[in-house]
Amino acid sequence: MSTVRFGAMMMKPPVRGRLRIYLGAAPGVGKTYRALDEARRRASRGTDVVLALVETHGRRHTAALLDGLELIPRKTVYYKGSEFTEMDLDAILARKPAVVVVDELAHTNVPGSRNRKRWQDIDELLDAGITVLSTLNIQHLESLNDVITGITGVVQRETVPDAVVRAAEQVELVDMTAEALRRRLEHGNVYQPNKIDASLHNYFRTGNLTALRELALLWVADKVDDQLEDYRSEHNITRIWETRERVVVALTGGPEGDTIIRRAARVAGRTTGADLLAVHVTRSDGLVDTGPDHLARQRRLVEDLGGSYHQVLGNDIPTAILDFARGVNATQLVLGASRRGPLAARLSAGVGATISVRSDAIDVHLVPHEATRTSRRSRHTPPALSMRRRLIGLATALIGLPGVLAAALAVGLPLAATIVLLFGAVVTVALIGGLYPAALAAVGGFALLDYFLIPPKHSLAVGDRGNLLALVIFLVVAVAVSATVELAARRTAEAARAHAESDTLSTLAGNVLRGDSALPALLERVRESFGMDAVTLLERVENSVDDPDLRHDPDQWRIVATTGGEPCTAPGCGDVEVPADDRLTLALRGRRLEAADQRVAAAFAVQAAVALKQQRLAEQAAAVAPLTETDRMRTALLAAVGHDLRTPLAGAMAAVTSLQDTSVEFSAEDQAQLLDAAEESLTRLNRLVTNLLDMSRLQAGVIGVHFEDVALEEVLPRALHDLDATGLVGATVDPLLPLIRADSVLLERVLVNLVANALRYSPDGRPPTVAATDTGNGAVRIQIIDHGPGIDPVDHERVFLPFQRLGDRHNGNGIGLGLALARGLAEAMGASIVPEGTPGGGLTMTVTLERAI
Repeated sequence: MSTVRFGAMMMKPPVRGRLRIYLGAAPGVGKTYRALDEARRRASRGTDVVLALVETHGRRHTAALLDGLELIPRKTVYYKGSEFTEMDLDAILARKPAVVVVDELAHTNVPGSRNRKRWQDIDELLDAGITVLSTLNIQHLESLNDVITGITGVVQRETVPDAVVRAAEQVELVDMTAEALRRRLEHGNVYQPNKIDASLHNYFRTGNLTALRELALLWVADKVDDQLEDYRSEHNITRIWETRERVVVALTGGPEGDTIIRRAARVAGRTTGADLLAVHVTRSDGLVDTGPDHLARQRRLVEDLGGSYHQVLGNDIPTAILDFARGVNATQLVLGASRRGPLAARLSAGVGATISVRSDAIDVHLVPHEATRTSRRSRHTPPALSMRRRLIGLATALIGLPGVLAAALAVGLPLAATIVLLFGAVVTVALIGGLYPAALAAVGGFALLDYFLIPPKHSLAVGDRGNLLALVIFLVVAVAVSATVELAARRTAEAARAHAESDTLSTLAGNVLRGDSALPALLERVRESFGMDAVTLLERVENSVDDPDLRHDPDQWRIVATTGGEPCTAPGCGDVEVPADDRLTLALRGRRLEAADQRVAAAFAVQAAVALKQQRLAEQAAAVAPLTETDRMRTALLAAVGHDLRTPLAGAMAAVTSLQDTSVEFSAEDQAQLLDAAEESLTRLNRLVTNLLDMSRLQAGVIGVHFEDVALEEVLPRALHDLDATGLVGATVDPLLPLIRADSVLLERVLVNLVANALRYSPDGRPPTVAATDTGNGAVRIQIIDHGPGIDPVDHERVFLPFQRLGDRHNGNGIGLGLALARGLAEAMGASIVPEGTPGGGLTMTVTLERAI
């Protein structure tokens, strides 16, 4: 009996195909030509190669390369009555070649295709194990879209995510100088002759092509750099490869950082294309003594100079900096000169000296600055314990040590036990009062032991060297333990403060993420956090100089926002001033702040500056919005005048011109048809002009409303007659329908536009219907019901935008104002228009008006 090995029969998933992209700076550099040349080369070696989609654009040299290669026929796609051709993805998958050529990676497929973008089609081919050769111009990269628009003035609608291109196994740059490409264009090798002059003077200007070429070269260089980093990482290569100049500047968070950053920028600026990276090492325990205001300012400075800012964790600062520098393949490292004193420098090597010794191939620059000789320890360090606890500890030492010794003598304890008891008393004093009372207690315990227990007694002399050694050990251990307790207390206090700061800053960060950055709320948060009487954000007036003598002059400052009591009119008028940037300062009144609180206040100040900037940007956007809308309306109006109004006008003129032509004799029937055509065109023209005028009045806010009691049975027939739709629209009106409080003329215009829209989209044999009922709650509801294609609910509000044709549909009848005008006129009368789907398909417009009293 045979055994079947099912494991061997299982189908392995296909190995993903490889993507090769030919990248160019502009059309015409030869991307498609290069891809076809590669396809022919592979086919000559016996590889199964097919052409899925190739755009030759009429270039004969490119078209010549198609000969001898199999071409997959395109499929036909129909969209909005038009016929298009697209790549036949299913046919390629069924054919399953080894290599396929797919031109124009950024192409957008016709709606109705399986995928929206061609790169998504290519992704399916790659998943099927097919290698793809494709082409792309640099202007289609998503990350460079706005940059290239600013250079060329041309907005690229078709873009490809950078991640798609970076994931390609190979990106080959098809390069050509601007002059060579322009010559190729002049010779007719890029565009047809009728497009050459316009192209040379617009997109293909020398400056444009040079800038595009530089962007393409830089992007490909970054891609190569990423590949190099991957290679170094895979092969565990840690030594520096000086393939590109990279300058790393290490920041401590001190005020000297600005000087060091500028020096590093000058170093990087000596080499074209050099990278500038700033790094700050944060201790992993979070106990930092750097000011966030300095780091925030230095981060902005680095970014303004074209660099990038990074933050890493590490307790060993030299190791953390060197690890980062080697990780980014840095060639130079810029540090500030040590701020430690001469004694500390002799006792141990500083950060700069340590890095210099361990830097290997990285060049190290030590930059002197004003704070070079300023030791970190020279700054005042607040005591870890309060004065009250220190006094209690001192009292414990003065009372407790003699008491412990007296008890030991009374009981008759030996020397060793007495030393242990006194040592415990010293530790107790350290726990209560910290280092200084404990050090005093250790010295006092030493003296008490020597005087009362060490021979010769009642004398500070020590006769036995062993006893002397015991006393010295007691003193040293007691002081060491006291110092450890003091340090632990200090670290505990710092951790508690850091926790409180982190809570405050996390709340601030949460407010930023939620968008709760309104200035008054932010300033009130500052006032509550620090217990201040008043907090004021001040801004330097225009043309004011940064002079310290003017910080008390109210005329040089203006109040942007304030909270609490009487505001500060100048930074010097408050108890604390925290600069936010060059022009903004946060002034606090109520009490002085400790240095640690100053750091948190600086973070609030920076956020206040950001909130002010956001507020002003929002105000500017609000101020520009009406102008933008007016400009859009003007543009749409010009388009309407240029096309939609011209169509009926041309029809009327053609009919009248024909009637005036004496060389042609028309029959009475022909004359009647021409007159009807002219009347129809002029009626349509009159309706369009009326809508335009009404919309203009609505936009200007000068529409006049004359309320009266109106009967719908009188207004609706006039509206249908105006549309020449009498008999084409069904009407269901309650015979007991009450009068409506409205402007009869405006109501007629509302119904005309709503019914016209319903007629435009109603299918043959299913005319629209107008139904009117009394809601019973003081209102009358009018419904215009059609059974057309309907509208997606998400687009219900879009249809009321002026000059809006949903889906960019143009049917030659109207300029997209009808529904916008209908809603505007209805709202002018206090009515509402709400769209909803018709059961069974279609759209129902519901107009709700006030019932007459």
